[in-house]
Amino acid sequence: MDVIRCLKDQRILKLFEKANKITLSEHGDIITLERAIFLSWWCEMGDCAFCYMSTQKPLIKDPKKARRNVNAILAEAEICKRIGWNIEFLSGGYKSFTTTEIKHIAKSIKDITGSPVWLNIGITKDLEEYGDEIEGITGAIETANPRLQEKLCPSKPINQIVEMLELAEELGFKKAITIILGVGETIEDLEHLFKLIDNLKLDRIIFYSLNPHKGTIFEDTPQPPSLYYAGIVAATRIKFPKIKIITGTWIDNLANIGPLILAGANGLTKFPLFKMFGTRYGKRVEEEVKWSGRKLKGTFTDHQKLLKGEADEKLKPFIKRYIDMCLKKSYTLTQ
Repeated sequence: MDVIRCLKDQRILKLFEKANKITLSEHGDIITLERAIFLSWWCEMGDCAFCYMSTQKPLIKDPKKARRNVNAILAEAEICKRIGWNIEFLSGGYKSFTTTEIKHIAKSIKDITGSPVWLNIGITKDLEEYGDEIEGITGAIETANPRLQEKLCPSKPINQIVEMLELAEELGFKKAITIILGVGETIEDLEHLFKLIDNLKLDRIIFYSLNPHKGTIFEDTPQPPSLYYAGIVAATRIKFPKIKIITGTWIDNLANIGPLILAGANGLTKFPLFKMFGTRYGKRVEEEVKWSGRKLKGTFTDHQKLLKGEADEKLKPFIKRYIDMCLKKSYTLTQ
């Protein structure tokens, strides 16, 4: 099947039908909930045209104050473990934490969850410093068209990201990239994307839809159409049956979930967990998964799981704060 031609001709249902069959055959019917854990709101580069951090950099006088408390990070990992969510990756702006600090955080999270973590911390040559606390490395390419990528992410050259991922493979780590849809790419740019996936032998890809942040050049740009987004996912699933696909959507676009699952998504991300847990929005996510004919790993509504678990004493105040946030939102938004 010429998936690019199908997309151009808007034969989306045909793509869905084939992609769904492939997904069920290769991956089964489980859908995961994924949580990116942020380390800091500071990025030394701070010039990606779509990024929230680019709007914050001029406002941050002391980058160290934008770093999250490590105990809060670990408490978030404990919450994810309790409710059955995967940690999508650890993410932080450039030079927000040192390699030694990130390694320590990753080891501590592995101790909590029992699983190694993925990293999405920018272009780094320090991969040899990491060990079995790390499962894989994510390259934030954002868009596969080289000219567009250079324009949108001037401080993140594709060739440097590719070199990092090639080193990751040599060291035995899995490899992933992130792609944002709705930033000016075209359907033809799938040629660039497919070539990247093939050449790098990627283990997974994370798709996001544009979130137009105020203060960026995209603040008045609409998010991409749901069927375009799902069509890109379906084309990728058909072309690469075994790759893991994680898709991100926002609280105002929960109707994207069903089409994205039928298009080949294995996991869902980009949810404001502590604002949505136990609310009608969290329930909506679960219903979208159910009506897609899938089974959900993890919960968005079970308060009992949220409350059960043991933790280090120093983490308990932070865990309590997160639980209280969930319970408060649940009470307020369901009234």
